Amino acid sequence: MALIYRKLTEKDLVTFIEMRINQLREEGAKEDIDLRPALKDYYTRHMSDGTFLSWLAVDNDKIIGTSGMSIVEKPPYFGCPSGRIGLLSSMFTDKNYRRQGIAKELLSRVVNEAKECGCGTVQITASDMGVLLYTDFGFTKNNNFMQYKL
Repeated sequence: MALIYRKLTEKDLVTFIEMRINQLREEGAKEDIDLRPALKDYYTRHMSDGTFLSWLAVDNDKIIGTSGMSIVEKPPYFGCPSGRIGLLSSMFTDKNYRRQGIAKELLSRVVNEAKECGCGTVQITASDMGVLLYTDFGFTKNNNFMQYKL
């Protein structure tokens, strides 16, 4: 295995988007629209302005693991005086490569980059499969998270 870690580039977007869709399917999302155009638009815009960060795991030119971090800004608060928050997404590893520390390495790289960008906290809505990865890394659950769907 010739595994390397590198940053996402625009030439990777087609594969990255397919892996994101596979992740959503695996998590049980109902696929009632084609998300590809919206995802391409989002990643292109936010990669260019620096508000989307991503590291990839690549084995012999094949992307086998992804990570993503959207940088958002809220009014500062005591738990995050900078107001800059990293919203973690797109954490996905090909089934044939799981349980080898790849997701942990990707998580470490994207969290470190968020810290360098001035984020005071990182948040994620974790899948059941991902909870152990995040708690082992040091994430804590926040039972106050609520969502209102528009």
